[in-house]
Amino acid sequence: MTRRLLLTYLTITAFALIVVVVPLGLTFASRERTQLEIDVERDAQAVASLVEDDLENSRQPDLRSIFADYDVQGARILVVDEQGRSVADSQRQDLGRDYSTRPEIALALDGERATGSRRSKTLDANLVYVAIPVASDGQIHGAVRITLPSETVDERVRNTWVRLAALSGVVLVAVAGVGLLLARSISRPIRQVEEAAHRLAEGDLAARAGEVHGPPEVASLARQFDVTADRLAQVVEVQRRFVGDASHQLRTPLTALRLRLETMQPTDQDRPRVEAALAETDRLSRLVQSLLTIARSDAAQPELADVDVAAIARERHEAWEPVAERAGVALAVRVPGSVLARAVDGGVEQILDNLVSNALDVAPAGTTITVAVTARPVGGAQLTVTDEGPGMTADQRQQATARFWRPAGSTSSGSGLGLAIVDQLALSGGGELALEDGPDAVGLCARVTFAPPAGP
Repeated sequence: MTRRLLLTYLTITAFALIVVVVPLGLTFASRERTQLEIDVERDAQAVASLVEDDLENSRQPDLRSIFADYDVQGARILVVDEQGRSVADSQRQDLGRDYSTRPEIALALDGERATGSRRSKTLDANLVYVAIPVASDGQIHGAVRITLPSETVDERVRNTWVRLAALSGVVLVAVAGVGLLLARSISRPIRQVEEAAHRLAEGDLAARAGEVHGPPEVASLARQFDVTADRLAQVVEVQRRFVGDASHQLRTPLTALRLRLETMQPTDQDRPRVEAALAETDRLSRLVQSLLTIARSDAAQPELADVDVAAIARERHEAWEPVAERAGVALAVRVPGSVLARAVDGGVEQILDNLVSNALDVAPAGTTITVAVTARPVGGAQLTVTDEGPGMTADQRQQATARFWRPAGSTSSGSGLGLAIVDQLALSGGGELALEDGPDAVGLCARVTFAPPAGP
């Protein structure tokens, strides 16, 4: 933001300088050239008044003293008679040359004033010229032309452009310095609020913008952010306490209920009902345990540890393989010798248990569930659990990590918390859960990444 504000200030300043400096420079250059032409014309008028009588009486004017006193470097004074032949020339001794074909001389002999500039190939320089007629009583007796290089004016104009450019540079540097201070005074408090919002978004409910020194609007924004964060922390804390307390309170009566059901001696007619009640009790127990897991993961900063994901995958495979066999599903494992990663202490086991349990709920008999672990190029590990079940649509995959979410028409006995737990545990350890289509768009692939280990 600082860079963008500074660029904006400089762009506006540069535009203002261009609007002011360029016309100023052009005006100065035009004025200098106009003034030069006026000065040369004045000199030409003075020379014309001196040679008027000589030309009228067909005498050769003597201008040696004028030529000697005319100290403009590179200037040339030329006087021609009414036929355009030179009768006085400050740079040539061979008089009598015909200049009547020169446009400015021709105009002057026609009684018109001629001014302008042209390029002299002989001198290899730009020349300013003024040619005026020499006349009396309405009769033209000749013409006077003065030419001189425009280098002096050009140099003066160049120096003016250089000074204007230097002044513009100083202004831009000054604006850059002031603009940088101003931009930082605006962007620093905004960045302070942004960092607090980023920490809050990552789960740090203690993140606050604090006291912000900056524009009143930004300070007000920071205060409103802190108020919102306080209210959010209160709401989340109330929710956590409710979930944790409710889960703890439910465990005792559920355990007592299960014991009573197990100690009952039902008749053959009542046995199916008792077994159904036991199954529902088990489902409620799993739900309560899942709620406790989420409550614990939400309640405090989790303890992280360096773990061998490959070893954990092999161990959980041995634990789940008999369950998979009873369901008629093959449970394959593809892991290297060892892959270290950073994860929530005990979280990898819970992640695997939830993913394998979900896969077993949807995998048809005769299919294979594959657990694979690979090392990531950037460090850490990647765990995938792939089944050959019905899979999920893109919309379902986006909603699957929401708590208590279950797909429409699902007959699974799950609570809808398994993927929410996996997602929470992955994020808490600095990893990520991604749900994708299985190979050849068959089934579902749950991909969990784990951060690199912190140890040496």
